[in-house]
Amino acid sequence: MKRTIAVLIGLIVLMSFCAGAMVATEGSAISGDVAQQKLMDGNKRYVDARLSHPNQTPQRRTEVAKEQHPFAAIVSCADSRVPPEILFDQGLGDLFVIRLAGNILDYATLASLEYAVEHLGVKYIMVLGHERCGAVEAAIKGGETPGHIGSLVKAIQPAVDNAKKQPGDLLDNAVRANVTMVVQKLKSSSPILGELVKKGALTVVGARYDLDDGVVAILP
Repeated sequence: MKRTIAVLIGLIVLMSFCAGAMVATEGSAISGDVAQQKLMDGNKRYVDARLSHPNQTPQRRTEVAKEQHPFAAIVSCADSRVPPEILFDQGLGDLFVIRLAGNILDYATLASLEYAVEHLGVKYIMVLGHERCGAVEAAIKGGETPGHIGSLVKAIQPAVDNAKKQPGDLLDNAVRANVTMVVQKLKSSSPILGELVKKGALTVVGARYDLDDGVVAILP
């Protein structure tokens, strides 16, 4: 009888350990395709006003306090209307988010993404631009810019120049061109991200968020 109880206790402990390990490695085990589907499913809940607010409990806070395994990295604009965790209906430890005005790419952003991929097991990166982006609009207007805002304009300017060759709305075309430019830079970044993309071990995509209807659309 005592031996049976001991065996049962051992099984319970083992099951608890395995469950904890599954939580800890959940993000890093997710492929790029699955990660994107999770984001799109979450965005649909957000658009439909059916938010589930996953992984926002005290238990989840305890689980991720010791280590993190996000299932995706998001490079988004710093605009107050574009918070990825809300747009994709995600919670603590789910997303590795980097936010800069104009969702531009600098060395700090690149290093942060390399950390997410190399040390946290992230297999999916999304560059998220948005409708009527102020930073992109500033690059279109040009002229004198105060403080360090000029550094944003300089980073976005090549996308604006490319968008001027396209028919249609210049601002929206420039937003899309800026996202595409950052995606291409990430895909060709050496020695870490570019190599993983070539091996098929890392997915990098661009997307656009619509401020009016809340929909995130993957760009071609």
